[in-house]
Amino acid sequence: MKFYQRFAYYLSGFAIGLVFLFFILNGKETSCSYFPNARVLKDLRSKPFHYSDIAKEKLTQKWVDTADIKKTLTYGDVDFDRSNIKEGSGKLYTVEGKNSKNEKITVEVINYSDRVLLKDIKKE
Repeated sequence: MKFYQRFAYYLSGFAIGLVFLFFILNGKETSCSYFPNARVLKDLRSKPFHYSDIAKEKLTQKWVDTADIKKTLTYGDVDFDRSNIKEGSGKLYTVEGKNSKNEKITVEVINYSDRVLLKDIKKE
């Protein structure tokens, strides 16, 4: 069997496999979070969210709201140089993002085993 025939068989089997995967995984909430940034943000979003008194005070100011926090925890960048610091029984993570006015904000959250606490919000 010549190379192009083997290659054609390979491509046809590969295409059939892709079609099966498409139909099996279509419509399901599947995600692949292999990179550290995506894994941390997914873990922070998957737990119940609580606000500290400092964060509640800053949310009453009109330069940031809860939608900005959710958007930052979805699309933000985790600063690993200032993150993964032991704070009590949890770990402190610093996530950088933007608010609705496209200003840079920094969100500090403490990740406990059963919940996430929004510690502080800073505008840069």
